[in-house]
Amino acid sequence: MGQQNFCGMLPSELERFVREDLGAMEDDIPPVPEVDAKAAIVAKERCVVSGVAEAFAILNYFGLEGSGLVPEGEEVAAGRRVMEIRGPAAAILRAERLVLNFMGRMSGISTLTRDCAALAGRVRVASTRKTTPGFRSFEKRAVAVGGGDPHRFDLSSSVMIKDNHLKLMSLEEALAAARRMASFTKKIEVEVEGVTDAVKAARLGADIIMFDNMRPDEIRAGVELLVREGLRDRVILEASGGITPETVPEYAATGVDVISLGALTRSSPWIDFSLEIEV
Repeated sequence: MGQQNFCGMLPSELERFVREDLGAMEDDIPPVPEVDAKAAIVAKERCVVSGVAEAFAILNYFGLEGSGLVPEGEEVAAGRRVMEIRGPAAAILRAERLVLNFMGRMSGISTLTRDCAALAGRVRVASTRKTTPGFRSFEKRAVAVGGGDPHRFDLSSSVMIKDNHLKLMSLEEALAAARRMASFTKKIEVEVEGVTDAVKAARLGADIIMFDNMRPDEIRAGVELLVREGLRDRVILEASGGITPETVPEYAATGVDVISLGALTRSSPWIDFSLEIEV
């Protein structure tokens, strides 16, 4: 696998990340012999490998050659060599921490996403906008690598009518305003906190109904009512709010189409990778 950059990282972003890690006093970094070296990145624990494209972009910035030893998205056991790096030793050590940070963070998200997707079965697992400021695109990509759905990237990706909107206007007014303002290509999602509101939103033409902060038994009752009213096939049903990896199976059994978890990005583990010089 050659060194390619499919991550979409902007040059300005990469410069910012490099400057943050190396600091302004780059000359204070301990001296290293001016020799070429070979290094390997090793997974120290079981994980779904992610962040490889970002690692390649960083290595390329430092004039290094990287070769992936496993496809991105593959699950590996502890001790697996996942990447080889060749080039000037000093450059390898400068790139080391930034590469490991990207792969550690993104692989953690991909691993948790894969685990949750397995628990959810046929129900789609999605992330939320609970992401690290300035790092959302990478966290969302890690969700996709792990087999999840990135959900909305930003407020403009779809129209979501939330509880705070409905404190300021009626659902009828909110949906009418959404239809006037939004393109026909955008879906309109309504957040509900009760079974009757779900039926009302479906009758008014919402594309997606989000059961927010509701217990599995409450959501199941809402799905069953939508079926009885002949409305189930008109909408996509999403469960969200307070869902943890441990409770994913319960929510998956309610009959919804999507389960969204802030935990995918908020509570994911940091995978331990190490870079080892091989001489």
